[in-house]
Amino acid sequence: MKRLVLAVALTLLGAGCATRIPPPRSAADTARPPEAAWENALSRFVDDAGRIDFRGLAKSSSDLDAFLAWVARVSPDSDPTSFPTPQSKLAYWINAYNAIAMYDVIQSNFPPDLNGVKVRFFYKNRFELGGRSISLYALENRVIRPLGDPRIHFALNCMARGCPRLPREPFRAAELDAQLERETNEFFREDRNVQLDPTGRTVRLSQILQFYTADFLKVAPSLIDYVNRYRDEKVPASWKVEFIPYDWTLNQR
Repeated sequence: MKRLVLAVALTLLGAGCATRIPPPRSAADTARPPEAAWENALSRFVDDAGRIDFRGLAKSSSDLDAFLAWVARVSPDSDPTSFPTPQSKLAYWINAYNAIAMYDVIQSNFPPDLNGVKVRFFYKNRFELGGRSISLYALENRVIRPLGDPRIHFALNCMARGCPRLPREPFRAAELDAQLERETNEFFREDRNVQLDPTGRTVRLSQILQFYTADFLKVAPSLIDYVNRYRDEKVPASWKVEFIPYDWTLNQR
């Protein structure tokens, strides 16, 4: 909670000095869907553990550039007919967030620790989405979270090690529910996100569960109840909950 209060205060403090990051220039490729460019960027520069080769990506950025150039022009707000279902809208927003965060790392000169550049990275840097200028913070909290699916917290990736694993494929409307289920299950199977202490009758959870407690409690009576939906080894409901400090180190390989 203290982190969130501080974040809001810093947002208000820096609101008057936002930086517009122009979308990358990319030649139009009408023969290839934008999602294909994003898929190629993910498959080339993300490994199976979700780590990103940012420097390699910066040197060969045509696929990321093509996707972001499209994102800058088109969104569910600017072109609703192209996104006829809730799944198509949410898949777009998740992919856009992840691609923008990836681009933000490059534009921020590969900061080794995002915590040290958090205000600029999440709040001050503004990017184009469908002709609209928006920060990563606003995209997550004013556009994506209001859609009401807490599983997005295991799909959105700010490129830090504390984030969920970044898949090597885009999120797609036709497969979105299965993909969100897969990523949420994967998240809660990882020891780095759920640590059990039977002696102390305590479970330590990723701080993502602390940052967004309100979202999870809208669909479950407790954080433990939400976690148990995705684990074979259930956490006793009476156990104490603690949180694992978030790792803001850049998730590069």
